[in-house]
Amino acid sequence: MEQLQAVLNEALEAFDFGAPVVGAIRFGQGHINDTFVVHTQPEDLCCRRFILQRMSPAAFKRPDQLMENIIGVTDYLGREIEKSGGDRTREALQVVRPRSGEPYFTDSQGGAWRLYPFVERTVCYQSAETPELFAASGRAFGRFQKLLRDYPADTLYETIPNFHNTEDRLAKFKAAVSADKLGRAAECRSEIQFVLDREADCSVALSAMREGRLPLRVTHNDTKLNNVLMDEKTGEGVCIIDLDTVMPGLVIYDFGDSIRFGANHCAEDETDLTKVNLDVELFAIYTDAFLSQAGDALTDEEIAYLPWGAKLMTLECGIRFLTDYLVGDEYFHIAREKHNLDRCRTQFKLVADMEERWAELEAIVAKYRKG
Repeated sequence: MEQLQAVLNEALEAFDFGAPVVGAIRFGQGHINDTFVVHTQPEDLCCRRFILQRMSPAAFKRPDQLMENIIGVTDYLGREIEKSGGDRTREALQVVRPRSGEPYFTDSQGGAWRLYPFVERTVCYQSAETPELFAASGRAFGRFQKLLRDYPADTLYETIPNFHNTEDRLAKFKAAVSADKLGRAAECRSEIQFVLDREADCSVALSAMREGRLPLRVTHNDTKLNNVLMDEKTGEGVCIIDLDTVMPGLVIYDFGDSIRFGANHCAEDETDLTKVNLDVELFAIYTDAFLSQAGDALTDEEIAYLPWGAKLMTLECGIRFLTDYLVGDEYFHIAREKHNLDRCRTQFKLVADMEERWAELEAIVAKYRKG
C-alpha cells in the first residue's frame, strides 16, 4: 500500500491538473487497471475531477502501443463529433498528456499512468436492468461504429494478439484436451464433443474476412453495458469508455459480445441450465438499436453475419472457460471447484439455444436491415 501511494504521488506530480489537487481515491469496479478519481479545486469554480489510471503491466505489455491506439481513436472521434455538432469534451474520452508531453507517465517502478477528464453527469451501470438501458447501449456502440467507419483500422496495434481468433482458441483447446494434464477430460466429454462438432464454425467469420467479405473495422472488443457512460437524466449513452481493447477486428464480434452478455437473464456461471436461454426479444431490441446508428456504415454482408457474431462470441467464451478448466484454472479466477466448467456449460447452452432459434435471429436482422 505504501509503495502504491508513493507512485500515485509521483503520478499526481507528473500531470498539470490546472488547479490544486485536494484528493485522489480508488474508483470504479474494474479488475485490470488501478483507477483513481482525482479531485481538484479551481479558484471560484466547482470541483473538477479526473480519472487517473495505472495501466496493468500483466494485461498490457506495450503501453506505448496501447496509448497510440487510444489517442488515435479518441482524437478522431472528437473531430467527427464536432463535425456532427456534438460536444467532444463529453462524448469522447480525452487523453491529458503529462507535463513531459509524452502520451503517458512512467513512474520510478516502471508503472505507466494515463489521465482523462471525468465525464460529469453520467452513470455507469453494471448490468442491463431494463430493455431501455440495453437499447441505449446498442445505440451507443452503433454510433461508435458509425463515427469510426472511415478510420484506417489496419493502422491500429493488436494489443492482445489473437484476442478473437476463434481458430487459435480452438487450437489451444485441442492442445489442452490432448495433454489432459490433470485428467479432467473424462468428466467433460460431452462439452469437448460440443466444441468438436462445431469446429467448422470457428472458421466462418475468419474465412469471410480472408476472402474480403467482412472488412476490418475499429472494434472495441468489450461491449458490455458498463463500458458506456449514460446521461443521468436521459438514460442515453454519452461516451464509450475502456478503450484498452480497441483493435482491428470484425464488427460482428462487438455486436455478438453485447448479445452474449445482455440478451439473457442468467448469471455467467448459472448451474441450473434450464434457466439459461437466449432472450430473442432482447436480441431484437439490441439489433434495432445498434442498426439504427451503425446500419448505414456497415456492408450488407456484415449485417447478414450479425447472428454469427452472437454465436461465435458465445462459443469462443465457452471454449476459453473449458480450456482453462482442462489446464487447471490458470487464467480465470474461480470461486469454487469446477467453476470454469459451470461457466462453459452456460455458454454452450446459450449457443445451442441460438442454433435452435437461428431462423428467428436471421429474420430479426433482415427486418431491421430494411428499416
